Amino acid sequence: MAVLPVLTWGDPRLKKNSEDVGAWTPELEQLVADMFETALDEEGVGLAAPQVGVNLNLAVIDCSCGEDPSQKLILINPEIVREEGSQVGPEGCLSIPGIREVLERPQKVAIRNRAKDGSWHELEGEDLLARAFCHEIDHLRGRLFVEYFGPVKRQVIQRRYQKQARG
Repeated sequence: MAVLPVLTWGDPRLKKNSEDVGAWTPELEQLVADMFETALDEEGVGLAAPQVGVNLNLAVIDCSCGEDPSQKLILINPEIVREEGSQVGPEGCLSIPGIREVLERPQKVAIRNRAKDGSWHELEGEDLLARAFCHEIDHLRGRLFVEYFGPVKRQVIQRRYQKQARG
C-alpha cells in the first residue's frame, strides 16, 4: 500500500464530474487499498478518487479511522436515494487542509451502491456516516464542501486557506 498525493483546492481535476467504474480489476483493488492508506495517513474519514487525480466514481469511507476494519466502505458509482432530517456540524476536507467549517447536512442518508461483483445494494448511514456519504459523493460530482457557502464567506475561507498554505 502507498500513500498517494492529495490534490488541493484550486486544482481543476477536483471540478470534474467522475466517470462510472466498469469491471472490477486488480488495479482498482490496489487503488482502493492506497486510498484507505492515504485517508488514514491524512487522518480523514473518507477519500474520493478525484482527490488523488483519478476521475472515477469511486470513494472510500472509514468512520473508525482505522480502528475497526469492518467499518471500511467502498463506494462504487454511488447515488443518494433518500435523505432525512438535518444535522449541523463541523466539516473538513483533505483537499482543503486545515479548514473546518460548520455545514448543514442530512441526518440520515440512503445510497444506491455497486458492489465489486457488479450487483447493486442500498447502504444507509446516519450522523457522521451520512455526512461522509454526502461529502464524498459531492467530490464525485466535482463539488467541494466550501461551495455550499455564499460567495463572501467562500472568499473569506479561501483567503484563510491561502494564508495558511503560505505558512
